[in-house]
Amino acid sequence: MLGAYFDFIRIRFLTMLAYRVNYYSGILIYTLNIGVNYFTWKAIYGDGQALGGFTAAQMTTYVAVSWMARAFYFNNLDREISTDIRDGSIAIQFIRPYNYVLVKMMQGLGEGLFRFMLFMIPGMAIAMLLFPVNLPTEPSAWIGFLVMLFFSFLINSQINVITGLLAFFVENNEGMMRMKRVVVDLFSGLIVPISLFPGWMSSVLEVLPFQAITYLPGSVFTGRVQGVGIWNVLGIQVLWFLLLLIPIVWLYHAARKRLFVQGG
Repeated sequence: MLGAYFDFIRIRFLTMLAYRVNYYSGILIYTLNIGVNYFTWKAIYGDGQALGGFTAAQMTTYVAVSWMARAFYFNNLDREISTDIRDGSIAIQFIRPYNYVLVKMMQGLGEGLFRFMLFMIPGMAIAMLLFPVNLPTEPSAWIGFLVMLFFSFLINSQINVITGLLAFFVENNEGMMRMKRVVVDLFSGLIVPISLFPGWMSSVLEVLPFQAITYLPGSVFTGRVQGVGIWNVLGIQVLWFLLLLIPIVWLYHAARKRLFVQGG
């Protein structure tokens, strides 16, 4: 049965490969995003040396790696689940001999692996040619970042699954999905590092799961977190991964009891 779940990873990867031209244009779009942020932060820093604990060089690296990391952990699982509910195909999915949520996670991982190899890596290479990105020199930073990148995918996917499953209860969660995307991008530190938020808001964000998606891995990659600190921030990601399993399991079982089909 486990092998069948891995087949979902392979099938989604091959499906994404059929539309790889879309991701070549995506590399350009992400590079433009990095460029806009780079020149914006360059203007903000001016002749200053540090801001919110980031040097100008660290901020450039943080912006580049954060946007390219998003290329890996981003997916539309919430929209896929919502569509399954709306068109009625969820009824067929539920009677098949597998766990629906786990299948969606595996499909998301297949898409993520495609994005990692054909989007994130070449995109990062282009960003390094265009902007002064400093790569880590310590092996622990690379290992820590790659492990944390995987947990970024897991946590972001869990939030997407929760948002998608809520469609069972609100019927149309389009507005919720749009709001979720903005909240994740903003509060994860993708647009503005969490350390630059006002003190009270920074404290609030430190007890929410969003920092574990972008800010913490980016802090490791830029060298702001080193040594034992890497294990500490990785522990935060693991903790949130386990905590988010609770609402997913509850919503999944509650959804199966109140399933009604809107279409199909």
